Amino acid sequence: MKLHFFGGAKSVTGANYLLEGNPNAKGETTKLLIDCGMTQGSKKESAANYEPFQYDPADIDALLITHAHVDHTGRIPFLYKSGFRGKIYSTAPTKDFAEELLIDSQGLLERDAEERGNPPLYTLRDVNESLDIWQGLRYHEKLRIKEFDIEFFDAGHILGSSFIKISAKDEVTDKVKTIVFSGDIGNVATPLVKDTEVIEEADYAVMEALYGDRLHEVATSRKDRLEDAIEEAVTAGGVLMIPAFAMERTQELLYEMNELVDNHRIPRVPIFIDSPLAIKLIAIYKKYSDDPDYFDPEAIALFKKGDEIFNFPGLKFTLTTEQSKEINAVPAPKIIIAGSGMSEGGRMIHHEYRYLSDPKSTLLFISYQSPYSLGRRILEGEKMVKIFGEDIIVRCRTNSIGGYSAHADQKKLLDWLRPMKGSLKKLFLVQSEEDTAGIFQTKVRDELAIDTEVPKQNMEVDL
Repeated sequence: MKLHFFGGAKSVTGANYLLEGNPNAKGETTKLLIDCGMTQGSKKESAANYEPFQYDPADIDALLITHAHVDHTGRIPFLYKSGFRGKIYSTAPTKDFAEELLIDSQGLLERDAEERGNPPLYTLRDVNESLDIWQGLRYHEKLRIKEFDIEFFDAGHILGSSFIKISAKDEVTDKVKTIVFSGDIGNVATPLVKDTEVIEEADYAVMEALYGDRLHEVATSRKDRLEDAIEEAVTAGGVLMIPAFAMERTQELLYEMNELVDNHRIPRVPIFIDSPLAIKLIAIYKKYSDDPDYFDPEAIALFKKGDEIFNFPGLKFTLTTEQSKEINAVPAPKIIIAGSGMSEGGRMIHHEYRYLSDPKSTLLFISYQSPYSLGRRILEGEKMVKIFGEDIIVRCRTNSIGGYSAHADQKKLLDWLRPMKGSLKKLFLVQSEEDTAGIFQTKVRDELAIDTEVPKQNMEVDL
């Protein structure tokens, strides 16, 4: 087998890996693509999404998707547009979420293309036709594509997220080789989804290492810090702005705010979910809310008791542009949760334009901020930023809570690896900044004695 790294190598986003089988008598090989994500971050970084693929999409037999986030799915319609006609496989929730995310992404790309005077990366028709060849599976449902046996395991990252085990017999040695693609591994004790499964044996692993250099706050600490941030913003009489990704982060916030409201731990103030996409995704969460294959038992129990965790006193959904603008007329204190999570667009940028200069207000980060993004620059202390072509002074307070990450920290990553310690011949670290991957590489070598490499973009490896 051969493994190619076409995205996610020494980079957090843009996951895209190609696994190629051994040639048959005709010299043909089976080609499986794992994830087909967008590069996210600054406009300069995002320009890579418009580059052609480093392989012929028409030659790909199947595309396997670990989860719905756009940095793992965002170029699927472009892959289809470029000639891919194989099958796409993921869990059923991943397909449902990806439909909304890709439609939203296509709209953003189209607007950006109009501003630049260029054609869009792909059309809504490309999105819909990609969905037509997409099949939803359950965890552990057996899938065979030519010589490859494939199985999806629960990654515990977001609803429906997976890591994927792929096996094939080596005709030369007559031994089965197994490789695992981690996708994104979930944090500890995520309130909505089930815990990450483990796998005990594999020959190779391609593993994310986003937070391989740090430990997260514990879940109880993050909720206490959220409570403190809300109370401080209300006491100051300002606006608490929380840039949040529409999927999982927003829903987790609502889950914990619901508990804070129910137990009278925070003052009653208006809480706005100013994200049409997040509102649409909540409907999908509700669709699977009684399915024990995907939802955490505690969350299912709450739903069965009739606790509407996505609808509590003070919570307001602003679906339309006019409803979003009406938030401005609501006096502070108030809380606004909106995209994008890195402050690079979406409705949050309008609220930051209005309130960044207000010393009574607070900007609270709960998500990873990629290098050079507006969120990262503000978090690192930049006091003058440009929004809509204007210089905006940052006078508001800034804060961050790391415990809301849906990604595993260093300890959880090591815990996921440990059962495979005796069998792994090689570990490849991806979806991480290069320095972070290097730190985790050293940790893995020291603690688990696993041969570990941080691959380069476009690298090819014989397995």
